[in-house]
Amino acid sequence: MVTNMLQLDLTFAALADSTRRAILARLADGDATVGQIAEPFNISRPAVSKHLRVLERAGLVRTTRDGRLSRCGLDAAPMRDAAEWVEKYRVFWENQLDALTRYLETEPHAKENKDS
Repeated sequence: MVTNMLQLDLTFAALADSTRRAILARLADGDATVGQIAEPFNISRPAVSKHLRVLERAGLVRTTRDGRLSRCGLDAAPMRDAAEWVEKYRVFWENQLDALTRYLETEPHAKENKDS
């Protein structure tokens, strides 16, 4: 459980930055070199590399070396785990709101307000 929570922390921290989310969106289209990833950003290559390290630490990106080139690919499994965690709370809040709706619809003052 602790390991799962630490992984969730790493995943959400990595996803909290718009540049990292844009990198993941790029990698969803296929593997890319660090240079290809850096191309659309108005930041230095070392800054892109730092973002990639955060994504690697979170398990969202895997990097392989081919000579002098580093190729990066997306590993979306940690995002799936984060989505499952969020889904549990979405269901919880939907149930709470449904219960509130039922309560308000059965209250006497709710009927009075509908008649006026």
